[in-house]
Amino acid sequence: MAHNQDFQTILTGRRSVKLFDTEVKIPREEMNEMIRKATLAPSSINMQPWRFVVVDTEEGKDTLRPLVQFNSRQNDTSAAMVVIFGDMLNYEHAEEIYGAAVEKGYMPQEVKDELVGRFVAMYEGLDQQSMNDIVKVDSSLAAMQFMLVAREHGYETNPIGGFNREEIAAGLGLDPERYVPVMIIAIGKPAEEGRPTSRLDVERIVQYR
Repeated sequence: MAHNQDFQTILTGRRSVKLFDTEVKIPREEMNEMIRKATLAPSSINMQPWRFVVVDTEEGKDTLRPLVQFNSRQNDTSAAMVVIFGDMLNYEHAEEIYGAAVEKGYMPQEVKDELVGRFVAMYEGLDQQSMNDIVKVDSSLAAMQFMLVAREHGYETNPIGGFNREEIAAGLGLDPERYVPVMIIAIGKPAEEGRPTSRLDVERIVQYR
């Protein structure tokens, strides 16, 4: 597939698409490539708390349908519904993340040992709300990056916040105590174009001090 490398076109042409071409499927190898690019997004102390559940089968769509409220059109027509969760125990991967940095020569072993000890202790000491805030902010950065990457690959998306947040983790086989839902991104080729929307002028939303 020819990718669009013009960032201006990728950025300014993005629209939220609600109805997709049901004949289009996304190869899982390509989906993994897009997610890999999305996870180049920054995260707090590089703990990468985002977790992706890609719903691209009829069985998966059937499971998701009663959970997505008034967004069933996107569920039924998209190539996939990408459900993004934040891992509340993300620091369990600190050793793996920082160990890989040592192996690649990004930091010496003694720095890694000091950082892992400090960061894990800090994260373990956070209350639930504080960790919830961190993983949602970090996962949202990856979500936005995924939507831009999707356009690079020739797809359109729709970020969805209206769904059953209490039941979606368990419905998809995840531990609801550990994985907090952030958003769903419908992805595919549009059957009808998304509508352009207006934005507040920069002067209305920016202050300089």
